[in-house]
Amino acid sequence: MSGTGYQTLLDCRRRSRYLRRHGFTVDQIAVILSLDHPSTPLRLYRHAAGLTAGQTIEVFHQLAGTMGAGLRESRLYDYENWPQAGRRPSVSTLCLLARIYGTRPAHLLTAEVLATYAGHDQRILHEEERASAGAPPGLYYPPLFDGPG
Repeated sequence: MSGTGYQTLLDCRRRSRYLRRHGFTVDQIAVILSLDHPSTPLRLYRHAAGLTAGQTIEVFHQLAGTMGAGLRESRLYDYENWPQAGRRPSVSTLCLLARIYGTRPAHLLTAEVLATYAGHDQRILHEEERASAGAPPGLYYPPLFDGPG
């Protein structure tokens, strides 16, 4: 991770930890972080959750039941850079990342990017959104990452 990117992550982790302690949701934190850090929603949500790419991958594999073949850090970065660069994340990947970050899948995309997905995929993302509406926010947030730093 580059120095600038790492400093951004540290700043976002510090701010998100502070905001969580004051009752802000991960959705609210992502909006606040977006004011100072222009990035894709997918990356901002990872920062709002206070997770590194490696930590996200670890939890991803635990939830998916995979042993490293499902997602790698470089691919996560590709997803976070899309649509300006990188690769488009699949609907199943978005749904799993939303569980990790404690949000809804459609929140990980801008409205414009969501509109580029096929109608069937949009319906799935919205169904997942409705299904997760009753789940507590941050259900899969690993408390291990809320320590000093």
